[in-house]
Amino acid sequence: MKSSQSQSPLFSRFELKSLELQNRFVMAPMTRQRSPGGVPTEEVIAYYRRRAEHGVGLVITEGTTVDHDVATMSPDVPVFHSEAPLAAWKRVVDEVHEAGGSIIPQLWHVGTARRPGTAPHPELTSVGPSGLVKPGKKKAREMSQADIDDVIAAFAKSAGHAKDLGFDGVELHGAHGYLIDQFFWEGTNQRTDRFGGSLVARTEFAVEIIRAVRAAVGEDFALVLRFSQWKQQDYEVKLAPDPDALEQFLSPLSAAGVDIFHCSTRRFWEPEFEGSKMNLAGWTKKITGKPTITVGSVGLDAEFIGAFGGQGANTTKLDELVERFDAGEFDLVAVGRALLHDPEWVKKVRDGRSDELKAFDSTSLGTLY
Repeated sequence: MKSSQSQSPLFSRFELKSLELQNRFVMAPMTRQRSPGGVPTEEVIAYYRRRAEHGVGLVITEGTTVDHDVATMSPDVPVFHSEAPLAAWKRVVDEVHEAGGSIIPQLWHVGTARRPGTAPHPELTSVGPSGLVKPGKKKAREMSQADIDDVIAAFAKSAGHAKDLGFDGVELHGAHGYLIDQFFWEGTNQRTDRFGGSLVARTEFAVEIIRAVRAAVGEDFALVLRFSQWKQQDYEVKLAPDPDALEQFLSPLSAAGVDIFHCSTRRFWEPEFEGSKMNLAGWTKKITGKPTITVGSVGLDAEFIGAFGGQGANTTKLDELVERFDAGEFDLVAVGRALLHDPEWVKKVRDGRSDELKAFDSTSLGTLY
């Protein structure tokens, strides 16, 4: 008889403000580009419900863009504004809740990652803090104060929609070299106004978004910020090279109103700084005192970059994950590819059916199974 893991600490409840989760497992946000015209389809709705009915505690949607003309990188990425998309997102919320899960949208603006000519406004130039897609490569327009004001208002408006639709919170995408992260990174932010300069000054754009979102949703609605050291433009870069710098970076964001930090790494088991085994989520929790989400190749033996070249990954035991959780390093665990390939992954872990977990097949990257 297989042993059950239902009493594992990872299957304990988690509650914070509007979040009431049945366990500590989170579906990581993963871009699907399967929403023509920005509207989630019946397939998309079923995709999210499937994970909830198989035991995922919290679903974070794929990145869904705010109401700004050049926010998206594809006409098939879902949007979080306008009548038809919002009606579809309401269906998603209702289906996930009916299946016993909780769900938050990830709000997104891609900044200079948008390719020229992208619909729905192919005639418009992309924007970013300094127009740079990476150090030394300018391909877009530097944002004016009016642009900044418009984007801040768009994030706040979408967050308000999330609350009105019945979502359980909201996540801001501040990672991986997209717009908010482009302001964080010195390599793409060369501004000389109050939004540029020191590491602390480069958080100001995000701080103003967080404050605007908080004003739109109130104090009791959970607000998550996803951030990363690495960028798509440079996987080895670090915003904060040491704990002191990380504290400088996180403190204004925490004070502005973030409730949970979603700390994106490629391998959750890797130490963030020399002299400690703690990962980025562990350091973030230690510095801010706020709950954190860890992520990065959970349940798999290879990180995600290889998947885009057709590389698979084998399953791994979760012993180290549990040990780190028991040590208080993080509060929630985001699962990406393992859950993408196997909607029943959480249920199998809970029931002790580790022999039934599936190795990752990169063909899953194009599916909505």
